[in-house]
Amino acid sequence: MPGVEQHAETAAESACHLADTTGPECWSPAAADDALDAIDTLAGALSALGPDLAAALAPVTAATAHARRQLGLGDDEGTAATVEVPVLRRSAQRSRRRGLGPGFKGIRMDG
Repeated sequence: MPGVEQHAETAAESACHLADTTGPECWSPAAADDALDAIDTLAGALSALGPDLAAALAPVTAATAHARRQLGLGDDEGTAATVEVPVLRRSAQRSRRRGLGPGFKGIRMDG
C-alpha cells in the first residue's frame, strides 16, 4: 500500500518527539490514554502480518491494559480479560553463559 513507510516513519517521529518533550509531570489521564491507544493500534496493525507476529505482540496489548488499570483508566474494549500473557517455562529459558575459563589461550591464526 502506498505511503505505509511514510506513515510509519511519521508515527515513529511523533512518538520520539513526545518522549523527548514530556516528563512524568506532563501526562494527563487523557494524554496517557491516547498514547496507550496509539500503542494498541500499531500493535494491532502489525499483528495482521501473521499469527506468529500476533502472538509476539500479544503481551503488548496485555501491558497497555495493565497500564490503564495502574493509571485508573477505563478499559473500553475489555481486553484485559481476554489477553493472556505467555509464561516462559523454566526449561525454555536460556541457561547462564559461562566464561571460557582460565585455560583459554585465544584463537591462533597460522598462515
